[in-house]
Amino acid sequence: MSYKKPLRSLAMIPARAGSLRVPDKNVRLLNEHPLLAYTIAAALNSRVFSTVVVSTDSEYYADIARYYGADVPGLRPPSLATSTSPDLGWVGHTLQTLKSIGRDYDCFSILRPTSPFRLPSTIQRAWHQFTNSVGIDSLRAVEKCSQHPGKMWVVRGNRMLPLLPLSPANNAWHNNQFQVLPEVFVQNASLEMAWARVVDQGSIAGHTIMPFLTKEHEGQDINHEKDWWYVNHLIEQGRAHLPKIYLRPYHDIYPHVEQGVTSH
Repeated sequence: MSYKKPLRSLAMIPARAGSLRVPDKNVRLLNEHPLLAYTIAAALNSRVFSTVVVSTDSEYYADIARYYGADVPGLRPPSLATSTSPDLGWVGHTLQTLKSIGRDYDCFSILRPTSPFRLPSTIQRAWHQFTNSVGIDSLRAVEKCSQHPGKMWVVRGNRMLPLLPLSPANNAWHNNQFQVLPEVFVQNASLEMAWARVVDQGSIAGHTIMPFLTKEHEGQDINHEKDWWYVNHLIEQGRAHLPKIYLRPYHDIYPHVEQGVTSH
């Protein structure tokens, strides 16, 4: 696919302040920097985006985002920042806010801060696949599942049924070894890319979605405390690497700022 002019591409980084399972995980320190900083660095250093913005409901988070080089075009409304708020709400709000100040985009990418091992090269690889594919609405990061849905069950009282009704009647998947089951992929938090038009159609993905296969720890996500421990373990063992940040840590510059409150 060729274009007469460069694409206007937007990176959107969601960072609401109300995480329950890992409180304030988006700004929790990882190797001296807030977690959010690594996704901002990866987006900026990939050099594929016209603009990198952070969508947050917290002025404290916004200050951190701006320090590390992201744009924050206003805070996200509380109604779009709950634990059950769908992505379409804040994505549409961000695009509309930018459009109202004369900034329109052809496509966007969602980069979640909870995936710290997504490198600039990861984004560049996805961008190349996305922009060189014809007839797709979006691209989404996936990896081969570690727990096969063919061995999952739905429990109803004291009975259970296979989650997937697709296995052969004479050779049910739940009776087979993992290695012989059909390949199934699960989405991860690494990235999503889509044409902006899909939002006008009431979606962030559209109908035709292309897989982007992440490698090694590119799709590692932080959802629980055990994930936080594992991410630190991977770093300490040199088995995974964070995007490079060339700034001094935020809290070295603003040592008395914590959760948006200045200590005296």
